Amino acid sequence: MSISSVIKSNPALKKWVHWLLIPSRQARPRTWVKYFVNPFFHHVKGTINWQTRMDVFPFQTFELGKGSTIEDFATINNGVGAVCIGSQTRIGIGNVIIGPVNIGNNVILAQNIVVSGLNHTYQNIDVPIKDQEVETNQITIEDNCWIGANAVITAGVTIGKHAVVAAGSIVTKDVPAFTIVAGNPAKIIKQYEKNTKTWVKI
Repeated sequence: MSISSVIKSNPALKKWVHWLLIPSRQARPRTWVKYFVNPFFHHVKGTINWQTRMDVFPFQTFELGKGSTIEDFATINNGVGAVCIGSQTRIGIGNVIIGPVNIGNNVILAQNIVVSGLNHTYQNIDVPIKDQEVETNQITIEDNCWIGANAVITAGVTIGKHAVVAAGSIVTKDVPAFTIVAGNPAKIIKQYEKNTKTWVKI
């Protein structure tokens, strides 16, 4: 039986290990985890600017590909799901990325974007929402996409290759490859026509 399995099978031990890694009621790792544990678990080949908030933990995957950059004032959190970012991708100033999220290669995320694979449950009105369970659903942003400033990408969404999400859009459904979406909720406004090699209004 692995160490991970032993910890998960013992609630008291699991609670103690969690406390060692994360201060009570916090979403960020303890300083010793950040500097002395995470570097041995995560694959970082790109650049993380020094004012980025890295709420990443060794018990979930975090990857940053070659040539990629995470700008200042962004927040990356893999506490409830892996965050994998490909090569030559830019995560802009003030972005919030909460796993599970998979971002491909050559992707541009502009400023102040929220990409969250996490949702809080709220059904039990006798328990504060903050104390209820969370649900996760994978977000995938495929290669060569451009996400405009202040967009929100909700849990479970897949954005297809070379798609564009206009600034301020709220994406609640999958976005097909080679399309442009805009609005709240985001809808297709243009689509690439291979025959004419042009972007056509819908």
